[in-house]
Amino acid sequence: MSNNIEWENKDYYGGASAANEVNYIAQRPDVEVALGEEELAHRNPIFRKLGGLFNRGVEARGIERVPEDERDGKHTIGLLLLWWSVNMVVSTLPIGLLAQAYYTLTFHSAVAAIVTFTALGAAFTAFIATLGPKTGLRTMVITRYSVGYVGATIFSFLNILTQLGFSVTAIILGGQTLTNVSNDKLPLEASIVIVGFLALVLCFVGYEAMHYWERYAWIVLFIFYCCMWGLAGHKGFDMGAQQAEQDVGKSYAGDFLSFGGIVFSSASGWAPVAADFNCRLPSTIRPWKVFLLTWFGLMVPLLFVEILSAALMTVPDYAAAFETGDAGGVLAAVFEPWGGGGKFILVIFAFSIISNCIPNTYSAALSCQCLLPAFQKIPRALWTILVFVIYTVAAVAGREHFSEILSNFLAILGYWVAFFVVVVFEEHYIFRYFFHKQGIDSSGPARGYDLTVYDNWRRLPIGAAGIFACCCGAGAAVVGMAQVWYIGPLGAVFGEFGGDLGFEMSAGVTAIVYPPLRYLEYRLVGR
Repeated sequence: MSNNIEWENKDYYGGASAANEVNYIAQRPDVEVALGEEELAHRNPIFRKLGGLFNRGVEARGIERVPEDERDGKHTIGLLLLWWSVNMVVSTLPIGLLAQAYYTLTFHSAVAAIVTFTALGAAFTAFIATLGPKTGLRTMVITRYSVGYVGATIFSFLNILTQLGFSVTAIILGGQTLTNVSNDKLPLEASIVIVGFLALVLCFVGYEAMHYWERYAWIVLFIFYCCMWGLAGHKGFDMGAQQAEQDVGKSYAGDFLSFGGIVFSSASGWAPVAADFNCRLPSTIRPWKVFLLTWFGLMVPLLFVEILSAALMTVPDYAAAFETGDAGGVLAAVFEPWGGGGKFILVIFAFSIISNCIPNTYSAALSCQCLLPAFQKIPRALWTILVFVIYTVAAVAGREHFSEILSNFLAILGYWVAFFVVVVFEEHYIFRYFFHKQGIDSSGPARGYDLTVYDNWRRLPIGAAGIFACCCGAGAAVVGMAQVWYIGPLGAVFGEFGGDLGFEMSAGVTAIVYPPLRYLEYRLVGR
C-alpha cells in the first residue's frame, strides 16, 4: 500500500467525497473499482435479461461495495423506524409468553430478563450497524476482514439458516392468525403461503422499497398494541399469578438465564444483517448516531411488545388460550370482545409479518451471494425467490410446533451471533486501529480497512485465527448450553432443567482466544 497519500479529512481517504475516492483509485490502478448501479445491471447475460426490472426500480446491487457518489442520508431515519416496524410485529409477541409458559417466571422476573438481555442484544446489533456506512459493505462481506474469505462463507451459511429460522417462525404465526380469523375455513398451509408471498414482493424490489415500507408500517401496529393493553387491563392483570410456580435458588437462576438467552437472541439476531440496511448512508455520518438510533430502534418495540405479552399471561383466560391455541390463540382471545372489528385487526396483525420477513429474506439472499464467487453472478432478486420457497416449505412442515421451534431456534441463535460479533468487534477496535496507526491498510472511509480488497481473498486476512477462535467459542457454548435435547456440564449446575449460559460462554471464550491468535496470524502472514 502507498502510505504517502495525504487527504484533507482524517475520517475518509481524506474526505468523504466521490472525488477523493476517484483520486485514490487513479493512484492505485490495481484496486477493484466500486461499480455503479447502472454498470451492475449490465454485468452479465443474466443481469441483462432482467434489465427491464432494474430499469423499473428493482435493486441490481448485491454484495458489491456502494461507491460514495451513490450514497445519501435520506434513509437515516430508517436506523430508527426500520427496526420499529421490523420488531413491532406479531412474531415478537410470543417471546414474552414463553417466560411463564415454559420457564415458570413471574411477570416481574420476566420484565427484568426482557430489559436486561434486550439492552445487551441491541448493543450487539447496533455496533455492527455502525460498520455499514463506514465501509459501504454488507454485513457478511465485512466479516471477511476478520475471519477471511473462508470464515465469511461459514458465517454466511449460518446467517442463511438464521434468517430462514426467523422467517419460518414469523410466517407460521402469521398463518395461525389468519386461520383463526377464518374459523379454520382457510387451511393453515394456505395462510402460510399467502403471508410469505406478500413479504417476497418488497424484498424482491430491494433496498429503497423496504425502507419506504418500514418507515410507516409500525404506526398502525402501535395503535393496535395499545388497544391490547386496554383490553387485557379490562380483563384484569394478576401480576402474582405465577408466583407459586416460580422456581427458587439455582433452578430459578437457570430459568432466568435460559429465558434471557431467548430474549438476547431476539435482539442480537439482527446483528448479522444490521449493516445491510444502512450501507447506502454517507460515510460521514457519526458512528455514535448510528449506534444510538439502532439501539433505540430495537429497544422501544421489543420492550413494548415483549412486556405486553408477558403481562397477557397473567390473565387466566389468555393463559388458557395459549394452552389450547398457542400464540395465535392468545391474540384471538384478546380481540374476541370486539367481534368482527377484532377479526379485522387480527388480519392486519397476520400481515404485519411482512415487515419482519422482508429483512430476513433480503439478507439471506445477500448471504447466498457470499457463499461462492459464482453465486454473485446471479442477481440478488432471484435469490430472494429461492429463499422464499425454502422457508415456506419449512414452515408448512413445522406448522404444528411453533412454540418449540421458536424457543429452540432463538436459544441456539445467540451462540453463533455472540462469537461472530466479538470477533468483528475486536478486529475493529484492536487490529484495524493498530493497522491504521502503523499506516497499514488505511485506504478507506473506515480507518484501517482497505476497502478495495473486499472481494480479493489473496489480500484479505486468511482468517485462521478468527475461525479457530469461533470454534473455541462454539465449544464453550456447548459446555454452557441447556436445551431440551442436551444440557452441558456448566448448564447442568442450575438444577434439573439447567440454565443456558451458551451465548455468555461463547462470547467470553472467543474474546480471550482471538486477540493473541490474530496477532500471531498477522506476524506470520502479514495481513
